[in-house]
Amino acid sequence: MSRTALRICPLCEATCGLTLTIEGTRVTKARGDRDDVFSKGFICPKGASFGAADGDPDRLRTPLVREDGELREATWDEAFDAVAAGLRPVVEEHGPHAVGVVLGNPNVHTMAGALYPPVLLAGLRTHSLFTASTVDQMPKHVSSGLLYGDAVAIPVPDLARTDHLLLLGANPLESNGSLCTAPDFPGKLKALKARGGTLTVVDPRRTRTAKLADRHVAIRPGTDALLLAAMAYVLFEERLVDLGELAPHVQGVDELADAVRDFTPEAASQSCDVPADVIRELARELAAAPTAAVYGRIGSCTVPHGTLASWLVDVLNILTGNLDRPGGALFPLSATDKAPRPAGPGRGFALGRWHSRVSGHPEAKGELPLSALAEEIDTATGEGSPVRALIAVATNPVLSAPDGDRLDKALGSLDFMVSVDPYLNETSRHAHVVLPPPPPSQAPHFDFAFNTFAVHNQVRYTRAAVPLEPGRMAETEILARLVLAATGMHGTDPAAVDTLVIDQTLGKAVTDPHASVHGRDPGELAAALTGDSGPERRLDMMLRLGPYGDGFGARPDGLTLAKVLAHPHGIDLGPLGPRLPQPLKTRSGKVELLPEPIAGDLPRLREALRERSEGLVLIGRRHLRSNNSWLHNVPALTGGTNRCTLHIHPEDAERLGLTDGAPVRVRGAGGAVTAPVEVTDGIRRGVVSLPHGWGHDRPGTRMSHAALDPGVNVNQLLDGSLLDPLSGNAVLNGVPVELTRTS
Repeated sequence: MSRTALRICPLCEATCGLTLTIEGTRVTKARGDRDDVFSKGFICPKGASFGAADGDPDRLRTPLVREDGELREATWDEAFDAVAAGLRPVVEEHGPHAVGVVLGNPNVHTMAGALYPPVLLAGLRTHSLFTASTVDQMPKHVSSGLLYGDAVAIPVPDLARTDHLLLLGANPLESNGSLCTAPDFPGKLKALKARGGTLTVVDPRRTRTAKLADRHVAIRPGTDALLLAAMAYVLFEERLVDLGELAPHVQGVDELADAVRDFTPEAASQSCDVPADVIRELARELAAAPTAAVYGRIGSCTVPHGTLASWLVDVLNILTGNLDRPGGALFPLSATDKAPRPAGPGRGFALGRWHSRVSGHPEAKGELPLSALAEEIDTATGEGSPVRALIAVATNPVLSAPDGDRLDKALGSLDFMVSVDPYLNETSRHAHVVLPPPPPSQAPHFDFAFNTFAVHNQVRYTRAAVPLEPGRMAETEILARLVLAATGMHGTDPAAVDTLVIDQTLGKAVTDPHASVHGRDPGELAAALTGDSGPERRLDMMLRLGPYGDGFGARPDGLTLAKVLAHPHGIDLGPLGPRLPQPLKTRSGKVELLPEPIAGDLPRLREALRERSEGLVLIGRRHLRSNNSWLHNVPALTGGTNRCTLHIHPEDAERLGLTDGAPVRVRGAGGAVTAPVEVTDGIRRGVVSLPHGWGHDRPGTRMSHAALDPGVNVNQLLDGSLLDPLSGNAVLNGVPVELTRTS
């Protein structure tokens, strides 16, 4: 007898609602939930393959513990005993910074991944934190922190109402959107065009998104900041700057005009390969549109000037008066955000509060560059201890970070490593203990992170669709026990972690004069929380204290967990709206248009006006049926066009004597790989492309399908030395490579 259950899809940032068909404990089908208030029935190939990903036979079912050099199955008690025995001596002998923590992309796709790593980091007090953000979006966090005083105050394009959308380095028809949570992004772009709006795409490739555009600008990779700076120049030169209602909230306009005076379209065009008249047209069209939004993503982040490009995206929205207005770029308000406080100056955002031990990279948002992880392990020189132990949660940096070969060797030298991962992959194979979470059907789901980037305010929560399988442990309990084992409290009831967080949060809230619970008894508030588990009680607390919450009875119509559970398809909280100045946490209480770190990096961008590489440069690419390295073991999501091939323009292929399907040797600063050629006019001349997340050919893994067609690790072409200096983000796009025919 089959049944159905609702589930929010955890396989990309679109967070679509699914209706699962379940036979016994097995998910046999997934379709879009037509009644979902946000996604309204949309589904992509990843969501449709939910059952195959969920039921992958290669998923680990029991913990693994290393004994005599080999991993063996173990009980949960044995595993956590080993974790405590492996981590605590390192902390006690070498200090907390000798324990590194690596958090991967899937963490933000799970409820547990949002709730427990912050507690782990607070308990460990380590500065050795590395995450997927520094091979992805850290430039946007840094630019937002500098502009608005808050690294997670990231405005998103108002897709449903804008008249003009300019996309840079973004391919939402393949990625489904990123730092812009928008189910059915393709449909929203088609609706923009249907209502007479304009879509412009800036990308070295003619992607599926670019094919939909009214204008495709095939920029030279890595020069997005030059293009945007030249557009800002045009706005000032032609007196097109109009802040409108933003004016009282912005400082530094005159200083910015002076800062961009060298970035004329004529100067920028030489480096970015975009004609000067096209640059001027782009700026004029942006200024003339009734409403407009500029949106940049990974292609404009993972480049030498990623933070400047991310900053300039917002600068253009500000100069045209399109920040914080309907149809422009708006700040979402999630149900679990902190309740809005009175506007006023804040503490601002600081960079470089500490530095990496070996190369002295400044921290950003509490993180060090993932590119520096290998040297922090394998290099003894430098003040303090190397990283001797590692906690890796849902991460595979051997494939996702530059120079995986070096990191692979470094991981093998650790005193101890624990990995929370459902697979034995290229990274977790080095662990001394592997703690496998259950499949997503057996876990609850709430999107703490992605709702802060959603294009429409809403709230949805789904409980586990399938009961926890015997012998499994909930991911929330795994991470709670990991917190205890790592912080010297091994053996304590894991529920104590949730109780501690609740007590601390409510204790702070009742002392806040702006909080709805000011002056109340925190014990009484804690007793009022509902939910079947500690994580649910924490969710209930966050909803009640949040901007739409009931304030523990102060606003009877407000949100609670019970109310959200009573609406299984979600609750519509309304379209995004203007919020300034409330989100601003800068020291001035205003948008600081030209913060000092940005001004200090502009000379480097001016130098780029004179740079132009004549050789081939490499970019990555995304496929609709892929998400980094963690879906390549699902047969339904591989094959066809989702292949690890080198895209090259026909003229470049002819010049180099390369033919379609033939192998080619690709060499970069970090090494070389061999991949089959795919000749296509969908990429501009002088540029080649390899997809990210492949290279499943290392021994000791248990990903049988991925190993059948392993592909190559594009990040092995990088040596990790190229970073955006402000954010520490790895430069993955626009890097020089050489091609050699192989026999």
